[in-house]
Amino acid sequence: MNKIFISFLLLIFGSETFAQQGNALFDPSIKPQLISSQFSFTEGASVDKKGNVFFTDQPNDKIWEYDINGKLSVFLDKTGRSNGMYFDRKGNLISCADDKDELWSISPNKEITVLLKDYEGHLFNGPNDIWIAPNGGLYLTDPYYQRDYWARKKSDLDGEKVYYLAKGSKAPVIVAADLKKPNGIVGTPDGKYLYVADIGANKTYKYTINKDGSLADKTLAVEQGSDGMILDSKGDIYLTGREGVYIFNPQGQRIGLIPIPESWTANLCFGGKNKNVLFITASKSLYMIQMQVRGVE
Repeated sequence: MNKIFISFLLLIFGSETFAQQGNALFDPSIKPQLISSQFSFTEGASVDKKGNVFFTDQPNDKIWEYDINGKLSVFLDKTGRSNGMYFDRKGNLISCADDKDELWSISPNKEITVLLKDYEGHLFNGPNDIWIAPNGGLYLTDPYYQRDYWARKKSDLDGEKVYYLAKGSKAPVIVAADLKKPNGIVGTPDGKYLYVADIGANKTYKYTINKDGSLADKTLAVEQGSDGMILDSKGDIYLTGREGVYIFNPQGQRIGLIPIPESWTANLCFGGKNKNVLFITASKSLYMIQMQVRGVE
């Protein structure tokens, strides 16, 4: 296809639509389906091995489940004000419980284990989002967002950073300290690379993951920040924000937009039996849309 013909298509159809159709990620004529708007603020979309989707309603302190049969139910009440979540390989739901700035492990039978309470005796800012590497190591973003249910009014730390907790360890280490406000985080399924969205700087960065879990080779991946973040099986990067879900290819070029009719789109995950349905937490709602690509863990 020559450049003149491509330019003609872009002129007629618009660059966004042409990119969407060319990449065949989803049918742009299909609008996301509203599942429910009964919540106060949805976050933390995560999927288990079967494809069941879990998400938080943080102001109401609940974790909800939308199962592969389309049933919506409360999974857990009194969740420590859970925010970002991710399943480990044993089926435990690892949760950023920022009521007391902790990291929890919630077993399938709802038993709670506190994994982290502080960093070297100081309260975390408010654990926000996590990703678990194939080797079991865990990456955690810790931005500061003042909560109305906290007694404190300022951070107990000297910055907003990214931490790494090695498998079996109880002592997190700082792996990125030069970001303004790290938020969304996700890694590649081979465990080689980590993406971190700096929502404060409106940038998303890519790092190489070293064998010891430390990070190297920081590069700008996308000229945009994000709240939540995931990858698909093609390596495309999904970011969230005011308009909905923004999709970028591995080279950082925007190739799609899924508009969501809410004031803020916070998080997302691929779910369903085949992990090819995109579930989106946005303000007071949960949405889903059929995709033509699968997600990765």
